[in-house]
Amino acid sequence: MALLHRPRSEAVLPVSRETPGPWCGLGLAAAGVLVAWAVHRLVPGVPMLTASVVLGIAVAHTPGVRTFVCGPARPGLSLAGKRLMRIGIVLLGLGLGLDQVLRLGWSTVAMVSAVVAATFFGTVWLGRRLGLPGDQPLLIATGYSICGASAIGAVSEVSGSDEEDVAASVALVTLCGTLAIAVLPLLQGPLGLSDLSFGRWVGASVHDVGQVVATAQTAGPAALGEAVLVKLMRVALLAPLVAAVAFSMRARRRGVRTASGKRPAPVPLFVAGFLATAALRATGLLPHVALDWAHTAQEVLLAAALFGLGSAVHLPSLARTGGRAALLGLGAWVVVAGVSYAGVLVTT
Repeated sequence: MALLHRPRSEAVLPVSRETPGPWCGLGLAAAGVLVAWAVHRLVPGVPMLTASVVLGIAVAHTPGVRTFVCGPARPGLSLAGKRLMRIGIVLLGLGLGLDQVLRLGWSTVAMVSAVVAATFFGTVWLGRRLGLPGDQPLLIATGYSICGASAIGAVSEVSGSDEEDVAASVALVTLCGTLAIAVLPLLQGPLGLSDLSFGRWVGASVHDVGQVVATAQTAGPAALGEAVLVKLMRVALLAPLVAAVAFSMRARRRGVRTASGKRPAPVPLFVAGFLATAALRATGLLPHVALDWAHTAQEVLLAAALFGLGSAVHLPSLARTGGRAALLGLGAWVVVAGVSYAGVLVTT
């Protein structure tokens, strides 16, 4: 099945007319993951997933390598950005300790649900008002409200978003989430937040799980534990959000069939897999060593997928809508941070 989308504009690097196999691109993605892992080991404050996106963008703009990226390597990089992303999202469910999440209480569940809803709908509305093209408002809203690039990948699978919209959204959400690592710890004192309250605020407002860990650990282990639990509660909302988008798209395209002649599934298979792995984790049957291996596999697969998506970014073209995208990112950041802060004050 063809995995490449025909680009609407220049925001995705041009694809060669040849259709080579995926191994060149997959090998390049594997090399990118190794380099990203090394960067994370040398600078623990830089999450491996963030490094993967940046490396993908850098490789796509390196003279001499660029021709290889948009030629022989393109099929494999696109495969990584789609299929490996789905498998990584399924494994993400194994990190979801539903029993621990529910111990936070229904008031926290309500707070996190309100944060996700306000961030998602507020960002979509603002993005449409700013005139951002394609599915960028939807994808950016998903990344801000749930779990960054992983959530963007999940929603893009059911929305059928163009590769350029996915790449641009991942780049923006990754940039803003990385900035949160430096900015939020500086605000703990001025906002009068205790370590536990700061952890909850970080878990409810920062995008990626790795960025949550990097931000919350500055306030100590108590803040880190609280942040991770609240963040996992947000991740738990990924499945219903993706299902809602899938049902919405199905309603819009009623009667439309896929290339294979089948109607699209109301709930994508990888979302069902995510729920199944989360349920399996909740049984307590899996040993810790299996969960550790699954976490490592999830990180590697998502890093390869994000490297592939990053390699599709074309910075000169993104600069044309960069001002509007940056304004949307700032607006969404204010919404998620403000609503989260209010929710933390109410629930602690």
